[in-house]
Amino acid sequence: MAQQWDPWREMEALRREIDRAFEQVGLRLPPLFRTAFLPGRAAREYPLVNLYEDKDTVYVEALAPGLDPASLNVSVVRNSVTISGEKKGIPDSAKPDSVHREERAAGRFTRTVELPAEIDENKVQAEYKHGLLFLTLPKAEAAKPKQITVQVA
Repeated sequence: MAQQWDPWREMEALRREIDRAFEQVGLRLPPLFRTAFLPGRAAREYPLVNLYEDKDTVYVEALAPGLDPASLNVSVVRNSVTISGEKKGIPDSAKPDSVHREERAAGRFTRTVELPAEIDENKVQAEYKHGLLFLTLPKAEAAKPKQITVQVA
């Protein structure tokens, strides 16, 4: 049986190709609409993150309200961090005819973010507070800038 043509799938594939073309020349455009929890529709961009650094540490703040902290998983490999977990929706005990509105996305998510430096995986700290996941990622010694003394002759 042949697969039925889906114009939305075709448009999403085209959008991903255009995004890749812009990324190759160094431009990153925000997505037109969030599809973080729609399987197979787009690259998952949940949770939204802020990323910044100082000379010794990289910091990630991830906006992830309504999660059970026990469902969160954070892993760090060299210069990338992966955040995964599950955001619960309306309880299964709710009868379908009693649900009047379901606007909040739910489901499993995984997001990998490239970091500006290699990280010391043994010293990573994670804290979930008020719907924000705070990651403190100390840079590996090899990634820290070295002060070099200039000899004057």
